[in-house]
Amino acid sequence: MLEAETLWGLVEARAEATPDAELACDESGRRITFGAYRQQCERVAAGLVQAHGLGPGDTVTWQLPTWLESMVLVGAVARLGARQNPILHIYRQREVEFCAAQVGAKLLVTPTSFGGFDFGAMADEITASQPATAAVRCDRTLPEADPDPDTLPAPPIDPDEIRWYFYTSGTTSDPKGAQHTDATVIAVARGMAERLEVTNADVNALAFPFPHIGGITWLVTGLLTGCRNVCFEAFVPDTVVGVLDAEGVTLAGSGTVFHQTYLAAQRTTDQDLFASVRAFPGGGAPKPPQLHYDMKAAFPGSAGILSGYGLTEAPILTMSGVHDSDRHLAETEGFAMAGVELKLVRLDGEPAGVGEEGEIRAKAPQLMLGYLDSSLDAEAFDDEGYFRTGDLGMLDAEGYLTITGRLKDVIIRKGENISAKELEDLLHGHDAVADVAVIGLPDPDSGERACAVVVPADPASPLTLAELCSHLTDAGLMRQKLPEQLEVVDALPRNPAGKVLKKALVARFEGAPHERTS
Repeated sequence: MLEAETLWGLVEARAEATPDAELACDESGRRITFGAYRQQCERVAAGLVQAHGLGPGDTVTWQLPTWLESMVLVGAVARLGARQNPILHIYRQREVEFCAAQVGAKLLVTPTSFGGFDFGAMADEITASQPATAAVRCDRTLPEADPDPDTLPAPPIDPDEIRWYFYTSGTTSDPKGAQHTDATVIAVARGMAERLEVTNADVNALAFPFPHIGGITWLVTGLLTGCRNVCFEAFVPDTVVGVLDAEGVTLAGSGTVFHQTYLAAQRTTDQDLFASVRAFPGGGAPKPPQLHYDMKAAFPGSAGILSGYGLTEAPILTMSGVHDSDRHLAETEGFAMAGVELKLVRLDGEPAGVGEEGEIRAKAPQLMLGYLDSSLDAEAFDDEGYFRTGDLGMLDAEGYLTITGRLKDVIIRKGENISAKELEDLLHGHDAVADVAVIGLPDPDSGERACAVVVPADPASPLTLAELCSHLTDAGLMRQKLPEQLEVVDALPRNPAGKVLKKALVARFEGAPHERTS
Protein backbone atom coordinates (compact mmCIF):
# COMPACT_ATOMS: atom_id res chain seq x y z
CA MET A 1 0.00 0.00 0.00
CA LEU A 2 1.07 3.55 -0.68
CA GLU A 3 2.13 5.86 2.12
CA ALA A 4 0.62 9.36 2.13
CA GLU A 5 -0.88 11.46 4.91
CA THR A 6 -3.55 13.39 3.01
CA LEU A 7 -6.17 12.44 0.46
CA TRP A 8 -4.60 14.66 -2.19
CA GLY A 9 -1.23 13.18 -1.37
CA LEU A 10 -2.68 9.76 -2.16
CA VAL A 11 -4.14 11.02 -5.44
CA GLU A 12 -0.71 12.26 -6.52
CA ALA A 13 1.16 9.19 -5.29
CA ARG A 14 -1.20 6.74 -7.01
CA ALA A 15 -1.15 8.73 -10.26
CA GLU A 16 2.66 8.50 -10.22
CA ALA A 17 2.72 4.80 -9.29
CA THR A 18 0.07 3.37 -11.65
CA PRO A 19 -1.19 6.14 -13.96
CA ASP A 20 -2.73 3.79 -16.54
CA ALA A 21 -4.51 1.49 -14.10
CA GLU A 22 -8.24 2.01 -13.63
CA LEU A 23 -9.57 3.76 -10.57
CA ALA A 24 -13.22 3.10 -11.41
CA CYS A 25 -15.81 2.29 -14.03
CA ASP A 26 -19.59 2.56 -14.02
CA GLU A 27 -22.57 0.56 -15.24
CA SER A 28 -22.54 2.35 -18.60
CA GLY A 29 -18.93 1.34 -19.30
CA ARG A 30 -17.29 4.72 -18.64
CA ARG A 31 -13.85 4.36 -17.13
CA ILE A 32 -11.24 6.58 -15.51
CA THR A 33 -7.60 5.81 -14.81
CA PHE A 34 -5.64 7.04 -11.81
CA GLY A 35 -3.64 9.38 -14.02
CA ALA A 36 -6.75 10.83 -15.68
CA TYR A 37 -8.39 11.14 -12.26
CA ARG A 38 -5.64 13.39 -10.98
CA GLN A 39 -5.82 15.56 -14.10
CA GLN A 40 -9.61 15.82 -13.95
CA CYS A 41 -9.57 16.69 -10.24
CA GLU A 42 -7.14 19.56 -10.90
CA ARG A 43 -9.28 20.87 -13.78
CA VAL A 44 -12.40 20.85 -11.61
CA ALA A 45 -10.48 22.42 -8.72
CA ALA A 46 -9.46 25.25 -11.05
CA GLY A 47 -13.04 25.55 -12.29
CA LEU A 48 -14.37 25.85 -8.73
CA VAL A 49 -11.83 28.58 -8.00
CA GLN A 50 -12.64 30.47 -11.18
CA ALA A 51 -16.43 30.18 -11.02
CA HIS A 52 -17.03 30.32 -7.28
CA GLY A 53 -13.85 31.47 -5.54
CA LEU A 54 -13.61 28.23 -3.58
CA GLY A 55 -10.49 27.93 -1.47
CA PRO A 56 -8.92 26.56 1.72
CA GLY A 57 -11.28 26.61 4.69
CA ASP A 58 -14.45 26.83 2.59
CA THR A 59 -17.03 24.04 2.83
CA VAL A 60 -18.85 22.26 0.02
CA THR A 61 -22.06 20.43 0.82
CA TRP A 62 -22.69 17.92 -1.96
CA GLN A 63 -25.49 15.48 -2.58
CA LEU A 64 -24.76 13.31 -5.59
CA PRO A 65 -25.34 9.70 -6.66
CA THR A 66 -22.52 7.18 -7.05
CA TRP A 67 -21.07 8.75 -10.20
CA LEU A 68 -17.52 9.06 -11.44
CA GLU A 69 -18.10 12.83 -11.23
CA SER A 70 -18.78 12.46 -7.51
CA MET A 71 -15.34 10.94 -7.08
CA VAL A 72 -13.82 13.76 -9.11
CA LEU A 73 -15.56 16.36 -6.96
CA VAL A 74 -14.08 14.77 -3.83
CA GLY A 75 -10.59 14.95 -5.29
CA ALA A 76 -11.05 18.52 -6.51
CA VAL A 77 -12.23 19.78 -3.12
CA ALA A 78 -9.36 17.90 -1.46
CA ARG A 79 -6.89 19.55 -3.86
CA LEU A 80 -8.10 22.99 -2.76
CA GLY A 81 -7.79 22.22 0.93
CA ALA A 82 -11.50 22.91 1.36
CA ARG A 83 -13.87 20.97 3.58
CA GLN A 84 -16.62 18.72 2.35
CA ASN A 85 -19.98 17.60 3.62
CA PRO A 86 -21.25 14.60 1.63
CA ILE A 87 -24.99 13.95 2.01
CA LEU A 88 -26.84 10.84 0.85
CA HIS A 89 -29.17 11.49 -2.07
CA ILE A 90 -32.13 10.13 -0.10
CA TYR A 91 -32.03 13.13 2.26
CA ARG A 92 -34.58 15.85 1.61
CA GLN A 93 -34.92 19.55 2.34
CA ARG A 94 -35.41 19.21 6.09
CA GLU A 95 -32.04 17.49 6.58
CA VAL A 96 -30.06 19.12 3.76
CA GLU A 97 -30.99 22.63 4.82
CA PHE A 98 -29.98 21.91 8.42
CA CYS A 99 -26.61 20.40 7.40
CA ALA A 100 -25.70 23.13 4.91
CA ALA A 101 -26.49 25.81 7.47
CA GLN A 102 -24.57 24.16 10.29
CA VAL A 103 -21.40 23.62 8.24
CA GLY A 104 -21.64 27.09 6.70
CA ALA A 105 -21.56 25.73 3.16
CA LYS A 106 -20.25 28.04 0.46
CA LEU A 107 -21.51 25.69 -2.26
CA LEU A 108 -24.39 23.21 -2.41
CA VAL A 109 -23.79 20.76 -5.25
CA THR A 110 -26.73 18.64 -6.45
CA PRO A 111 -28.05 17.14 -9.67
CA THR A 112 -30.94 18.96 -11.33
CA SER A 113 -33.05 15.86 -10.79
CA PHE A 114 -32.44 12.25 -9.90
CA GLY A 115 -34.69 9.32 -9.12
CA GLY A 116 -37.79 11.35 -9.87
CA PHE A 117 -36.93 14.08 -7.33
CA ASP A 118 -36.28 17.73 -8.20
CA PHE A 119 -33.00 18.37 -6.38
CA GLY A 120 -32.50 21.63 -8.26
CA ALA A 121 -35.70 23.15 -6.90
CA MET A 122 -34.79 22.00 -3.40
CA ALA A 123 -31.32 23.51 -3.70
CA ASP A 124 -32.76 26.80 -4.95
CA GLU A 125 -35.10 27.00 -1.95
CA ILE A 126 -32.28 26.28 0.46
CA THR A 127 -29.87 28.80 -1.04
CA ALA A 128 -32.63 31.42 -1.17
CA SER A 129 -32.84 31.18 2.61
CA GLN A 130 -29.04 30.96 2.99
CA PRO A 131 -27.55 33.81 0.89
CA ALA A 132 -23.97 32.78 1.69
CA THR A 133 -24.50 29.45 -0.07
CA ALA A 134 -24.52 29.11 -3.88
CA ALA A 135 -26.27 26.28 -5.71
CA VAL A 136 -24.21 24.33 -8.26
CA ARG A 137 -25.81 21.83 -10.62
CA CYS A 138 -23.93 18.64 -11.43
CA ASP A 139 -25.56 16.58 -14.17
CA ARG A 140 -22.45 14.47 -14.76
CA THR A 141 -20.53 17.69 -15.42
CA LEU A 142 -18.63 20.03 -13.12
CA PRO A 143 -17.01 23.45 -13.60
CA GLU A 144 -13.62 23.10 -15.28
CA ALA A 145 -10.69 25.36 -16.12
CA ASP A 146 -7.04 25.02 -16.99
CA PRO A 147 -5.17 24.49 -13.70
CA ASP A 148 -2.98 27.57 -13.26
CA PRO A 149 -0.30 27.22 -10.56
CA ASP A 150 -0.64 30.94 -9.88
CA THR A 151 -4.33 30.68 -9.00
CA LEU A 152 -4.52 27.26 -7.35
CA PRO A 153 -3.50 27.23 -3.68
CA ALA A 154 -0.72 24.97 -2.47
CA PRO A 155 -1.96 21.43 -1.80
CA PRO A 156 -2.95 20.79 1.85
CA ILE A 157 -0.33 19.10 3.99
CA ASP A 158 -1.95 18.80 7.45
CA PRO A 159 -3.61 15.37 7.78
CA ASP A 160 -5.17 16.26 11.12
CA GLU A 161 -7.12 19.31 10.00
CA ILE A 162 -10.89 18.81 9.94
CA ARG A 163 -11.86 18.29 6.29
CA TRP A 164 -14.99 16.15 6.48
CA TYR A 165 -18.46 16.54 7.97
CA PHE A 166 -20.40 13.27 7.85
CA TYR A 167 -23.93 13.46 9.21
CA THR A 168 -25.78 10.71 11.02
CA SER A 169 -29.37 10.69 12.18
CA GLY A 170 -28.43 9.16 15.51
CA THR A 171 -31.01 9.42 18.27
CA THR A 172 -31.90 13.10 17.86
CA SER A 173 -34.35 14.82 15.54
CA ASP A 174 -31.60 16.90 13.95
CA PRO A 175 -28.72 15.11 12.19
CA LYS A 176 -25.38 15.10 14.02
CA GLY A 177 -22.25 16.19 12.16
CA ALA A 178 -19.23 13.99 12.86
CA GLN A 179 -15.96 15.82 12.19
CA HIS A 180 -13.33 13.75 10.40
CA THR A 181 -9.87 14.41 9.00
CA ASP A 182 -7.92 12.90 6.13
CA ALA A 183 -6.01 10.96 8.78
CA THR A 184 -9.14 9.37 10.26
CA VAL A 185 -10.52 8.44 6.85
CA ILE A 186 -7.21 7.01 5.65
CA ALA A 187 -6.87 5.04 8.90
CA VAL A 188 -10.14 3.20 8.37
CA ALA A 189 -9.40 2.55 4.69
CA ARG A 190 -5.94 1.21 5.50
CA GLY A 191 -7.27 -1.01 8.27
CA MET A 192 -10.03 -2.40 6.06
CA ALA A 193 -7.61 -3.03 3.20
CA GLU A 194 -5.30 -4.93 5.53
CA ARG A 195 -8.12 -7.05 6.99
CA LEU A 196 -9.49 -7.88 3.52
CA GLU A 197 -5.97 -8.22 2.04
CA VAL A 198 -6.88 -5.90 -0.84
CA THR A 199 -4.44 -5.70 -3.78
CA ASN A 200 -4.33 -4.00 -7.16
CA ALA A 201 -5.91 -7.14 -8.65
CA ASP A 202 -9.15 -6.62 -6.75
CA VAL A 203 -12.41 -5.35 -8.23
CA ASN A 204 -14.83 -3.93 -5.65
CA ALA A 205 -18.58 -3.48 -5.96
CA LEU A 206 -19.41 0.11 -5.04
CA ALA A 207 -23.15 -0.50 -5.22
CA PHE A 208 -24.17 1.60 -2.22
CA PRO A 209 -24.36 5.41 -1.95
CA PHE A 210 -20.93 6.96 -2.44
CA PRO A 211 -21.55 9.95 -0.10
CA HIS A 212 -21.74 7.48 2.79
CA ILE A 213 -18.47 7.33 4.71
CA GLY A 214 -18.16 3.76 3.46
CA GLY A 215 -18.19 4.99 -0.13
CA ILE A 216 -15.45 7.53 0.57
CA THR A 217 -13.51 4.78 2.33
CA TRP A 218 -13.54 2.65 -0.83
CA LEU A 219 -12.27 5.55 -2.94
CA VAL A 220 -9.38 5.93 -0.50
CA THR A 221 -8.83 2.15 -0.51
CA GLY A 222 -8.52 2.30 -4.29
CA LEU A 223 -5.89 5.01 -4.00
CA LEU A 224 -4.00 3.08 -1.31
CA THR A 225 -3.99 -0.29 -3.05
CA GLY A 226 -4.64 0.35 -6.74
CA CYS A 227 -7.84 -1.75 -6.70
CA ARG A 228 -10.74 -0.86 -9.01
CA ASN A 229 -14.25 0.19 -7.99
CA VAL A 230 -17.33 -0.62 -10.08
CA CYS A 231 -19.88 2.16 -9.50
CA PHE A 232 -23.66 2.08 -9.76
CA GLU A 233 -25.89 5.13 -9.44
CA ALA A 234 -28.72 2.90 -8.18
CA PHE A 235 -28.96 -0.68 -7.00
CA VAL A 236 -30.95 -2.30 -9.82
CA PRO A 237 -30.39 -6.04 -9.19
CA ASP A 238 -30.32 -7.29 -12.80
CA THR A 239 -28.00 -4.50 -13.90
CA VAL A 240 -25.70 -4.76 -10.89
CA VAL A 241 -25.32 -8.53 -11.05
CA GLY A 242 -24.67 -8.52 -14.80
CA VAL A 243 -22.10 -5.74 -14.69
CA LEU A 244 -20.26 -7.16 -11.67
CA ASP A 245 -20.09 -10.55 -13.35
CA ALA A 246 -18.72 -9.03 -16.55
CA GLU A 247 -16.19 -6.88 -14.67
CA GLY A 248 -14.81 -9.84 -12.72
CA VAL A 249 -15.80 -8.67 -9.24
CA THR A 250 -13.62 -10.04 -6.43
CA LEU A 251 -15.10 -8.14 -3.46
CA ALA A 252 -18.90 -8.10 -3.69
CA GLY A 253 -20.26 -5.97 -0.87
CA SER A 254 -21.65 -4.47 1.04
CA GLY A 255 -24.48 -5.61 3.26
CA THR A 256 -27.20 -8.16 3.84
CA VAL A 257 -29.63 -6.86 1.23
CA PHE A 258 -26.88 -6.88 -1.42
CA HIS A 259 -25.71 -10.37 -0.48
CA GLN A 260 -29.26 -11.70 -0.60
CA THR A 261 -29.61 -10.27 -4.10
CA TYR A 262 -26.42 -11.96 -5.28
CA LEU A 263 -27.53 -15.23 -3.69
CA ALA A 264 -30.95 -15.09 -5.33
CA ALA A 265 -29.37 -14.38 -8.72
CA GLN A 266 -27.03 -17.36 -8.42
CA ARG A 267 -29.85 -19.66 -7.36
CA THR A 268 -31.98 -18.73 -10.36
CA THR A 269 -29.38 -19.30 -13.11
CA ASP A 270 -27.42 -22.23 -14.45
CA GLN A 271 -24.36 -20.03 -14.92
CA ASP A 272 -21.59 -19.68 -12.37
CA LEU A 273 -21.77 -16.00 -11.45
CA PHE A 274 -18.88 -14.00 -10.01
CA ALA A 275 -16.24 -16.54 -10.97
CA SER A 276 -13.47 -14.41 -9.44
CA VAL A 277 -15.22 -13.39 -6.21
CA ARG A 278 -13.17 -14.10 -3.10
CA ALA A 279 -15.21 -12.38 -0.38
CA PHE A 280 -18.44 -10.57 0.37
CA PRO A 281 -17.63 -7.59 2.63
CA GLY A 282 -20.57 -6.57 4.80
CA GLY A 283 -21.78 -4.21 7.48
CA GLY A 284 -24.36 -1.57 8.30
CA ALA A 285 -27.10 -3.98 9.34
CA PRO A 286 -27.33 -7.33 11.14
CA LYS A 287 -26.77 -10.45 9.05
CA PRO A 288 -28.48 -13.79 9.59
CA PRO A 289 -25.67 -16.24 10.49
CA GLN A 290 -27.03 -18.77 7.98
CA LEU A 291 -26.47 -16.28 5.17
CA HIS A 292 -22.70 -16.72 5.47
CA TYR A 293 -22.99 -20.46 4.92
CA ASP A 294 -25.45 -19.98 2.06
CA MET A 295 -23.06 -17.56 0.31
CA LYS A 296 -20.13 -19.97 0.67
CA ALA A 297 -22.21 -22.80 -0.77
CA ALA A 298 -23.42 -20.69 -3.71
CA PHE A 299 -19.99 -19.16 -4.36
CA PRO A 300 -17.57 -21.94 -3.34
CA GLY A 301 -14.46 -19.99 -4.30
CA SER A 302 -15.19 -17.26 -1.74
CA ALA A 303 -14.48 -16.87 1.95
CA GLY A 304 -18.14 -15.98 2.48
CA ILE A 305 -19.30 -12.85 4.30
CA LEU A 306 -16.62 -10.73 5.97
CA SER A 307 -18.58 -8.26 8.05
CA GLY A 308 -17.54 -5.35 10.18
CA TYR A 309 -18.98 -3.10 12.86
CA GLY A 310 -18.72 0.64 13.16
CA LEU A 311 -20.54 3.95 13.09
CA THR A 312 -20.26 7.19 11.15
CA GLU A 313 -18.42 8.58 14.16
CA ALA A 314 -16.01 5.64 14.29
CA PRO A 315 -16.12 3.62 11.07
CA ILE A 316 -15.21 -0.09 11.04
CA LEU A 317 -14.02 -0.59 14.58
CA THR A 318 -14.01 -4.36 14.08
CA MET A 319 -13.88 -6.47 10.94
CA SER A 320 -13.58 -10.08 9.95
CA GLY A 321 -10.47 -11.35 8.22
CA VAL A 322 -10.12 -13.62 5.20
CA HIS A 323 -8.62 -16.38 7.35
CA ASP A 324 -11.25 -16.36 10.13
CA SER A 325 -13.22 -19.51 10.92
CA ASP A 326 -16.70 -20.00 9.52
CA ARG A 327 -18.14 -19.77 13.02
CA HIS A 328 -16.56 -16.38 13.58
CA LEU A 329 -17.57 -15.16 10.12
CA ALA A 330 -21.17 -16.26 10.60
CA GLU A 331 -21.73 -15.24 14.20
CA THR A 332 -19.51 -12.20 14.87
CA GLU A 333 -18.48 -8.86 13.42
CA GLY A 334 -14.79 -9.71 13.51
CA PHE A 335 -12.13 -8.34 15.84
CA ALA A 336 -10.67 -4.91 16.55
CA MET A 337 -8.90 -3.13 13.71
CA ALA A 338 -5.30 -1.98 14.12
CA GLY A 339 -5.02 0.69 16.82
CA VAL A 340 -8.60 0.23 18.06
CA GLU A 341 -9.16 -0.06 21.80
CA LEU A 342 -12.52 -1.54 22.82
CA LYS A 343 -14.05 -1.37 26.26
CA LEU A 344 -17.35 -3.04 27.14
CA VAL A 345 -19.24 -1.62 30.12
CA ARG A 346 -22.19 -3.31 31.81
CA LEU A 347 -25.35 -1.36 32.44
CA ASP A 348 -24.34 -1.06 36.10
CA GLY A 349 -21.16 0.74 35.04
CA GLU A 350 -18.78 -2.12 35.75
CA PRO A 351 -16.43 -3.58 33.11
CA ALA A 352 -17.96 -6.52 31.21
CA GLY A 353 -16.08 -9.80 31.32
CA VAL A 354 -15.50 -12.28 28.51
CA GLY A 355 -18.85 -13.32 27.07
CA GLU A 356 -20.68 -10.71 29.13
CA GLU A 357 -22.90 -8.10 27.54
CA GLY A 358 -21.95 -4.45 27.81
CA GLU A 359 -22.05 -1.14 25.98
CA ILE A 360 -19.33 -0.95 23.33
CA ARG A 361 -16.95 1.98 23.84
CA ALA A 362 -13.93 2.74 21.71
CA LYS A 363 -10.79 4.73 21.09
CA ALA A 364 -9.44 4.50 17.56
CA PRO A 365 -7.32 6.28 14.95
CA GLN A 366 -10.48 6.50 12.80
CA LEU A 367 -12.55 8.07 15.58
CA MET A 368 -14.07 11.45 14.78
CA LEU A 369 -12.73 14.62 16.40
CA GLY A 370 -16.08 15.29 18.07
CA TYR A 371 -19.35 16.62 16.73
CA LEU A 372 -19.71 19.93 14.94
CA ASP A 373 -22.18 20.79 17.69
CA SER A 374 -19.73 20.41 20.56
CA SER A 375 -22.53 20.35 23.12
CA LEU A 376 -23.15 16.75 22.05
CA ASP A 377 -19.63 15.63 22.98
CA ALA A 378 -20.13 15.41 26.74
CA GLU A 379 -22.67 12.62 26.35
CA ALA A 380 -20.77 10.97 23.47
CA PHE A 381 -17.51 10.35 25.37
CA ASP A 382 -16.92 8.85 28.80
CA ASP A 383 -14.51 10.15 31.43
CA GLU A 384 -11.62 8.18 29.93
CA GLY A 385 -12.16 9.55 26.44
CA TYR A 386 -13.82 6.45 25.00
CA PHE A 387 -16.61 7.02 22.48
CA ARG A 388 -19.90 5.62 23.71
CA THR A 389 -21.43 3.80 20.75
CA GLY A 390 -24.73 3.10 22.45
CA ASP A 391 -24.55 -0.44 21.07
CA LEU A 392 -24.47 -3.57 23.19
CA GLY A 393 -22.19 -6.48 22.50
CA MET A 394 -20.02 -9.28 23.84
CA LEU A 395 -16.35 -10.09 23.30
CA ASP A 396 -15.26 -13.71 23.30
CA ALA A 397 -11.94 -14.97 24.63
CA GLU A 398 -10.30 -14.39 21.23
CA GLY A 399 -11.53 -10.80 20.96
CA TYR A 400 -14.31 -11.34 18.41
CA LEU A 401 -17.29 -9.04 18.80
CA THR A 402 -20.94 -10.06 18.69
CA ILE A 403 -23.58 -7.30 18.59
CA THR A 404 -26.48 -8.03 20.92
CA GLY A 405 -28.58 -4.86 20.90
CA ARG A 406 -28.62 -1.09 21.31
CA LEU A 407 -28.98 1.39 24.10
CA LYS A 408 -29.92 4.11 21.63
CA ASP A 409 -33.43 4.34 20.33
CA VAL A 410 -32.37 3.97 16.71
CA ILE A 411 -33.78 1.76 13.98
CA ILE A 412 -31.22 0.58 11.41
CA ARG A 413 -32.97 -0.07 8.11
CA LYS A 414 -30.72 -1.22 5.25
CA GLY A 415 -27.76 0.33 7.02
CA GLU A 416 -29.39 3.73 7.51
CA ASN A 417 -30.20 5.16 10.93
CA ILE A 418 -33.79 6.16 11.62
CA SER A 419 -34.42 8.20 14.76
CA ALA A 420 -37.52 6.96 16.55
CA LYS A 421 -37.71 10.27 18.37
CA GLU A 422 -37.80 12.24 15.12
CA LEU A 423 -40.75 10.21 13.84
CA GLU A 424 -42.53 10.42 17.18
CA ASP A 425 -42.06 14.19 17.36
CA LEU A 426 -43.56 14.63 13.89
CA LEU A 427 -46.44 12.23 14.45
CA HIS A 428 -47.36 13.88 17.74
CA GLY A 429 -48.21 16.92 15.61
CA HIS A 430 -51.01 15.09 13.78
CA ASP A 431 -54.50 15.86 15.02
CA ALA A 432 -55.55 12.21 14.77
CA VAL A 433 -52.71 11.04 17.06
CA ALA A 434 -53.20 11.06 20.82
CA ASP A 435 -50.02 9.15 21.63
CA VAL A 436 -47.37 7.33 19.65
CA ALA A 437 -44.25 5.21 19.98
CA VAL A 438 -42.02 4.14 17.12
CA ILE A 439 -40.19 0.84 17.47
CA GLY A 440 -37.81 -1.23 15.38
CA LEU A 441 -38.90 -4.75 14.46
CA PRO A 442 -36.62 -7.43 12.99
CA ASP A 443 -36.94 -7.71 9.21
CA PRO A 444 -35.26 -10.40 7.08
CA ASP A 445 -34.77 -8.07 4.11
CA SER A 446 -33.78 -4.74 5.65
CA GLY A 447 -32.44 -5.71 9.07
CA GLU A 448 -35.14 -3.72 10.84
CA ARG A 449 -38.37 -2.00 9.90
CA ALA A 450 -39.98 0.99 11.58
CA CYS A 451 -43.35 0.38 13.20
CA ALA A 452 -45.52 3.23 14.49
CA VAL A 453 -47.72 2.25 17.42
CA VAL A 454 -50.48 4.85 17.63
CA VAL A 455 -53.19 5.69 20.15
CA PRO A 456 -55.85 7.44 18.03
CA ALA A 457 -57.45 10.67 19.17
CA ASP A 458 -60.77 9.27 17.94
CA PRO A 459 -60.93 5.48 18.29
CA ALA A 460 -63.78 5.40 15.80
CA SER A 461 -61.61 7.03 13.12
CA PRO A 462 -58.00 5.84 13.46
CA LEU A 463 -55.20 7.08 11.23
CA THR A 464 -54.29 4.88 8.26
CA LEU A 465 -50.72 4.02 7.27
CA ALA A 466 -51.09 6.03 4.05
CA GLU A 467 -52.31 9.10 5.97
CA LEU A 468 -49.51 8.72 8.50
CA CYS A 469 -46.85 8.58 5.76
CA SER A 470 -48.42 11.50 3.90
CA HIS A 471 -48.18 13.60 7.06
CA LEU A 472 -44.49 12.71 7.44
CA THR A 473 -43.57 13.41 3.81
CA ASP A 474 -45.44 16.73 3.97
CA ALA A 475 -43.21 17.57 6.95
CA GLY A 476 -40.15 17.03 4.73
CA LEU A 477 -39.18 13.55 5.88
CA MET A 478 -37.37 11.38 3.34
CA ARG A 479 -39.14 8.26 2.13
CA GLN A 480 -36.51 5.91 3.54
CA LYS A 481 -37.50 6.94 7.08
CA LEU A 482 -41.22 6.23 6.67
CA PRO A 483 -42.71 3.57 8.95
CA GLU A 484 -43.55 0.32 7.19
CA GLN A 485 -46.01 -0.83 9.78
CA LEU A 486 -48.83 0.78 11.77
CA GLU A 487 -50.42 -0.69 14.86
CA VAL A 488 -53.38 0.96 16.60
CA VAL A 489 -53.70 0.46 20.37
CA ASP A 490 -55.91 1.78 23.16
CA ALA A 491 -52.90 2.86 25.27
CA LEU A 492 -49.14 2.57 25.31
CA PRO A 493 -47.58 0.43 28.07
CA ARG A 494 -45.52 2.57 30.41
CA ASN A 495 -43.45 2.06 33.55
CA PRO A 496 -44.16 3.94 36.79
CA ALA A 497 -41.93 6.80 35.62
CA GLY A 498 -44.02 7.21 32.47
CA LYS A 499 -41.46 5.73 30.04
CA VAL A 500 -42.95 3.70 27.21
CA LEU A 501 -42.08 0.00 27.51
CA LYS A 502 -40.88 -0.48 23.97
CA LYS A 503 -39.65 -4.01 24.59
CA ALA A 504 -43.24 -5.01 25.35
CA LEU A 505 -44.38 -3.45 22.09
CA VAL A 506 -41.66 -5.26 20.14
CA ALA A 507 -42.68 -8.58 21.68
CA ARG A 508 -46.33 -7.89 20.86
CA PHE A 509 -45.96 -6.83 17.23
CA GLU A 510 -42.81 -8.59 16.02
CA GLY A 511 -44.69 -11.22 14.04
CA ALA A 512 -47.64 -9.09 12.97
CA PRO A 513 -48.41 -8.79 9.23
CA HIS A 514 -47.70 -5.38 7.82
CA GLU A 515 -48.10 -3.24 4.73
CA ARG A 516 -44.83 -2.08 3.18
CA THR A 517 -44.44 1.58 2.30
CA SER A 518 -41.03 1.36 0.59
